[in-house]
Amino acid sequence: MQSHYVGTAVIMAGGLGLRINQHIDNKPKGFIDIDGVTLIERSINIMKKHGIRRFIIGTGYQSPYYEKLAEKIPHILLKKNPIYARTSSFYTLFNLRELITEDFLLLESDLLFEEKAIQYLQQHNEKNVVLASGRTHSRDEVYIETDDRGILVKMSKDREILGRVDGELVGITRLSLQRFQQICAAYQADESTAEKIDYETALTTISATHPIRVDRIEDLIWTEIDMVSHLDRAKNTIYPRIKQKETGRT
Repeated sequence: MQSHYVGTAVIMAGGLGLRINQHIDNKPKGFIDIDGVTLIERSINIMKKHGIRRFIIGTGYQSPYYEKLAEKIPHILLKKNPIYARTSSFYTLFNLRELITEDFLLLESDLLFEEKAIQYLQQHNEKNVVLASGRTHSRDEVYIETDDRGILVKMSKDREILGRVDGELVGITRLSLQRFQQICAAYQADESTAEKIDYETALTTISATHPIRVDRIEDLIWTEIDMVSHLDRAKNTIYPRIKQKETGRT
């Protein structure tokens, strides 16, 4: 199978960020500033370098921040999850189903990562791939179990319920339109369930019948920013490593 770039990114940005919002002036987590650039703008800039031209953002908490961003950056489509305060991450994605019309990269909004992550998925010869990394020791990790073929079996923050640990979820996934539509169809008749589950559960459930591959970049430099310790780690450890790699200097 030949690799082919996707041209659309879908970004989930509806969450309340309860563990950190008081420390970031109650902004959405995507607007955390690292060295003068917000997480969301950094992610968009990286993706533009690697062929992404259309951005669909599922908003919720403090959505006017994203409305201002869409005025600043072309080709951003927004749709607010009207019940973001009582739903989990999958419903923000499910709420975008009428806007998603082609294969796409799926990202969480609170990520700081090196561009190798996007380049790797854009060059991948599979259409459905969950990106994993090696151990980060960052706290709050989502661990991934695969079968012997590298197909997604289970994801959990509790590694004890997994048969084995084959990587950590980065929060960047490549999905085909067909697989996304299969996921949505599984919950179309039961939106109450769609409201309650995270997107990791939806991916795991569909992978049992429509396989999704997991691939690991062992040395990927990245972090999510869900709490204050993550923010400190991002500024003091992760970003300096990314900057050094990008510029070749400290």
